[in-house]
Amino acid sequence: MFLFRWFTSRTQKILNSQGKVIPESIASLEKIELGGLKQFILIRSHNRINPILLFLHGGPGSTEMSLANFFQKNLEKHFTVVHWDQRGAGKSFRLRILKSSITFDHYQNDALELIEILKKRFNQEKIFLVGHSWGSFLGMTLVQKYPEHFHSYVGIGQCVHLAEGERISYKFVTDTAKKLENKKAIKQLEKIKDKEIWDLRYTNVQRRWLTKFRGWFYHSTKSWILLKYNFNSPEYNLLDGFRFLVGALFSLSKMWKPLMEMPSFMDTIKEVEVPICFFAGRYDYNTPSELVEEFYNHLKAPRKDLIWFEESAHSPNYEENEKFEREMVERVRPLAN
Repeated sequence: MFLFRWFTSRTQKILNSQGKVIPESIASLEKIELGGLKQFILIRSHNRINPILLFLHGGPGSTEMSLANFFQKNLEKHFTVVHWDQRGAGKSFRLRILKSSITFDHYQNDALELIEILKKRFNQEKIFLVGHSWGSFLGMTLVQKYPEHFHSYVGIGQCVHLAEGERISYKFVTDTAKKLENKKAIKQLEKIKDKEIWDLRYTNVQRRWLTKFRGWFYHSTKSWILLKYNFNSPEYNLLDGFRFLVGALFSLSKMWKPLMEMPSFMDTIKEVEVPICFFAGRYDYNTPSELVEEFYNHLKAPRKDLIWFEESAHSPNYEENEKFEREMVERVRPLAN
């Protein structure tokens, strides 16, 4: 049984109330080739003619495919939901992957190739794009450069200017530490204040206290709150759980510095040609929501919405899942018509 769980992964069929497979449904865990590399996608929908929703995970390297089984049941009734483990991450991680292949251009080209594959396969002219955290950096860039592919874009924990976000986040944890008179936090945060923000030694300490002070996940101070789903997901076997951990460290080590050197979207993206919706956690200090609000006010789009999640930090799609799915179905889904 242990060996079976170590190597075997699958996705559950979509059943009706009588326990039978819905004929029009699709539930598929697949290996495809993008940019010359084998990568994995998960496709789930009650009806394969539903509009495609491609989800871009965070990190870089922090895949979210393993969360689909727990957090998107209602979305599958209204969208054909596609999760993609990006190159060097999760199920797509392999030890032989070239470090030089982990670049923003490669991620962007992989995404465009996947979008074309999905459009052709399901005979759809456009898709919905959702980006979470790092995925929102990639997603925002894609909709600005290639609007012809998209019904609309949803940014969750939207990246705006990573370097400025880090400064705001550091101020939040230091101010909170002083307010709580947490001597351990004050001491550790003081030690890293002169390190470069892209230095992972800085990031590890800062994120530890960001988690403790509920600026990453509002309802928990545990860094593993979402990680536990990896080991209970049918789409992820135990080997995939190992790949997730190694791939996340690998991807972050290659991409963190280049991302910190990227300019602000407020300087590079003034206008987009597709409807935009930002889902912002009120307590998000990982990608601070105050920057998201500023970017929202600055951005021109055919339609734009800023939805606040009052009981969430960086992951409102998981912390307030019912509201997230309701907003996706009632506010976003009609844009396909």
